Formats: sequence, C-alpha cells, structure tokens
Amino acid sequence: MSDTETKEMSAEEQAMMDEWESMADEGADSEGSEDLDMASAMDDEANTRILNQDEIDSLLGFDDDGGLDGETSGVMALINSAMVNYERLPMLDIVFDRLVRLMSTSLRNLTSDNVEVSLDQISTVRFGDYLNSIPLPAMLSVFKAEEWDNNGLMVTDSALIYSIVDVLLGGRKGTPAIRIEGRPYTTIETKLVEKMVNVTFSDLSSAFDPLSPVSFGLDRIETNPRFATITQSGNACVLARLRVDMGERGGRIEILIPYATLEPIRELLLQMFMGEKFGRDSIWENHLTKELYKTDVYLQAILGEKPVPLGDLLGWKVGTTIMFPTHIDDELELRCGDFPMFRGPVGQKQDNLALRIERYIPPERNDED
Repeated sequence: MSDTETKEMSAEEQAMMDEWESMADEGADSEGSEDLDMASAMDDEANTRILNQDEIDSLLGFDDDGGLDGETSGVMALINSAMVNYERLPMLDIVFDRLVRLMSTSLRNLTSDNVEVSLDQISTVRFGDYLNSIPLPAMLSVFKAEEWDNNGLMVTDSALIYSIVDVLLGGRKGTPAIRIEGRPYTTIETKLVEKMVNVTFSDLSSAFDPLSPVSFGLDRIETNPRFATITQSGNACVLARLRVDMGERGGRIEILIPYATLEPIRELLLQMFMGEKFGRDSIWENHLTKELYKTDVYLQAILGEKPVPLGDLLGWKVGTTIMFPTHIDDELELRCGDFPMFRGPVGQKQDNLALRIERYIPPERNDED
C-alpha cells in the first residue's frame, strides 16, 4: 500500500468520525429538548389541576351521603386533634380512683346489694360535642362546686336509672331491670335517682378533700340536654366514665367537669404525686416528729445588754467594772441562738441562778414571710 492510499483512508476515517460526533450531538440536543418539553407540560398540568368533588369531600371529612364520617378525617381531624392533647392533669387520675373506692362502699350501703364501681376512662372532650352524643333518655344532674363558684354535669343513663329504682324498691336479685322506653321519668324514679346522685356528689367531695376542700351540691336535674348547658359548646371539659354493676343489673355514670371549673386548683392538679396520700408519707412524718421531740436545745438567759463604743472596748482591762441597766425586778429574756423565745423573772434556787418562764415571745414577721 502506497503512502497516497494511506492518506486517503485516514482522511475517510476522519470524515466518518466527524459525522458520528455530529450525530451524537444532535441526539443529545433533541433528548434535552424533549425532557424540557415534558417538564414544562407537567408543570402546566400541575398548575391547572383542579380537585374534583370526591377529593374535596375526602379532604373535609364528608361521606357520600353528605354527612360527616364516623371516623373523623381530613381538616376536621386536624381541628379536633388539638383537643386530645389539651392538658394533662395527673392528679385527676388519683382523685377519680379514690372516688371509685368511695362510691363502691357508699352505694353498697345505699342499696344493700353487692355493687362494683369501675373507672372506664378519663378523656378530654368539647362540651357541645359531648352534649350531642348523650344517649337519651337519661338524667342530667347539674351540680355546683361552692368553693370554685362554677358548675359541672353528671349524666346517669337509663339502664342505671331503672336498675337503681328496681333495687331500692325491692326487686329480686339476679333478674335484669325492666326498661320501659318512650315515657318521661316519674317523680318517684326521679327522687330515687336523686338519692344516688347526692351520695355520688358527697363521695366526689371526699375524693377532692386531700387535694383541695370543696363541696359539690345538686343544682337541678334535667332530661333535655339543651337545658343542661353549663358552659360554651367549644370549651374543653374533662369526662370521666364510670361503670356501676349490681349483679346482672347496672349502667353508666359520666361526670363532666369543665376546665374552667378546675382552674382554681389547676396548679395542684398538674403536680405528679404518687400514692393514695397525695405525696404525704405519714410514717416518715411521725418518725421525724418523735426525733424532733428528743432534740437537745440550748437556751441562753440574757442578764443584760449594753451598747459600748469600740474605743471604750479597747480600753478595757482585767478588773474593769461594767454597769448594766438591769434591775432585780426586771424580766430577763431567754433566747435560742439569736431568736428570743421567753421572758420571766430571775431568782435563786439551791445556790443556782434560776429563771421562771412566764411569757412567750412570738416571732417577728417581715414582709417576705
């Protein structure tokens, strides 16, 4: 092969390589332009996208019939989620646990039957939502906390109402109470249930006593929830659900206390106390009291006091006589450390100087105390 043929082949190879490079560049440019066109088309579609009616209903939490879902979802779930974590009051668990034990004893004495009271749950609800969810017929007892100057609500369901009436009127044990729906409660039924309600309020007062003394009194009994409005519908309330069992009979009691009612003792309810004594250890208190009574206390009888200039004090020598403004009939002061405790006259007993305590000196109180 000559040098001329070699040069021609190299020229042809170079031309082919240049053509391939140009084709690759055009392909890359076309792919890039196609990607840009697709991205712009997707952006335009996203900007012009409109939700249909089903998606709007799902977002707002409505079902197909136009009503709210049984399980709240969407925006309503976000709104109601704030109520679940409103504020935790640890001491209420101890208060209602104490109420359960007190009610078990009190209702046994009232009905002369074996009564078991249990606490189902303590939750936070809106007052309006709870009022709309009360199963009717029921008795709504509005009570007032005298010391807190506010109201609460106790709901007794129809099953417990007929059970209490049956037990107090001598119904046979082991047979369920007969429920007659569709009629208002009679005066006798209302009075019998009122006795149970008053017993419950007395126990509720006793349950709060170790924390803060309060007396709950029955204001009125309603059967229509509209007449039992004690606070605004959007206000937060604490709801305690209690189960009362009397053999095969029984029902539920629900105690609703608005947060506004509990506001005077809110700081106490926020504390984390453990045990039935609300944080008090009586064994340690009694032991400490006994040991304090055995403690040695050193007392000093002040025979006289006199302010002396420093210059005179530096001039004192052995044998210097100092005159105090104290007379024989003056009462002396008895001190414990720097604190004056008692006063009394001084005398002599069996060659010893003696002081008889006749008057107690109350401690001085400053503004900080």
